[in-house]
Amino acid sequence: MKVKILTFGITKEIVGDTRVELELVDDSTVSDLKNRLELLYPALRTLKSYFIAINDEYASIDQRLLSSDEIAIIPPVSGG
Repeated sequence: MKVKILTFGITKEIVGDTRVELELVDDSTVSDLKNRLELLYPALRTLKSYFIAINDEYASIDQRLLSSDEIAIIPPVSGG
């Protein structure tokens, strides 16, 4: 299945675009997605943390993905 991913902040700089499309096997999870992203963009591993949101909600690591999902990489944020 093909998924479309939105990027923000530092993750946009790492990926090099505001959107990226990836081909994943059917029944992939958020964990599978993160592993694939970190293989393609090793600099993601250097971030203290980042989250995956699916359809405007933070996703659990074992959540299954659908090709129709709106996926976003949420970079670490600092407050002040």
